[in-house]
Amino acid sequence: MKNKNLGIGEMIKLGIILVFYAVASCTVLAIVNSFTSVKIKQNQIEAANKAMKEVFSAADEFETVQNFQSNFGNITVSDFYLAKKSGKVCGGVCQVSGPTYDKGKIIVGVDLKGTVTGMQVLELSDSPGFGLKANDPTFKLPSGKTFFGQFAGLLVKDGFTVNQTFDGISGATITSKAIGDLVSQGSAVICSYLEENNYE
Repeated sequence: MKNKNLGIGEMIKLGIILVFYAVASCTVLAIVNSFTSVKIKQNQIEAANKAMKEVFSAADEFETVQNFQSNFGNITVSDFYLAKKSGKVCGGVCQVSGPTYDKGKIIVGVDLKGTVTGMQVLELSDSPGFGLKANDPTFKLPSGKTFFGQFAGLLVKDGFTVNQTFDGISGATITSKAIGDLVSQGSAVICSYLEENNYE
């Protein structure tokens, strides 16, 4: 009986030690997370600002828009910003994701005249080769432009139809059409918001 009581005591002691280590580990992880989460968030903001400047170079700041329509079937507008120059709205920028040959995410900018200021492919998981040329800065179309670079200057009202309003990638029609659909949906969201809020 004496040995049994001693065993229970040791088990309780071991349990207390394990609880102490668990609490200590959680505390350390919480402290580390509090420091790293700030840096991670700052890096994400810097990356987003860099991408927005690439597609809307005329803007000097970007303001987050909270209320906008974001889901359109299998296409999602995940982030939307007003582009501003000297404090005045000059257009908008949004991130759009959806199916391509696999899936992709783009960022597109549109000014107050309904002209695309730029487009970048942020993520693309299509098969290596033809499809990934959409995001390849070394790949040039017959026009001499990159696939993503050709969208700058296009008018939203003309639509984005592969091999009509923009050039598709030979051998990657599905990817080309899908990215055109993402640009179309993103630019439509921007134009609708700017019009509804009387930005001119």
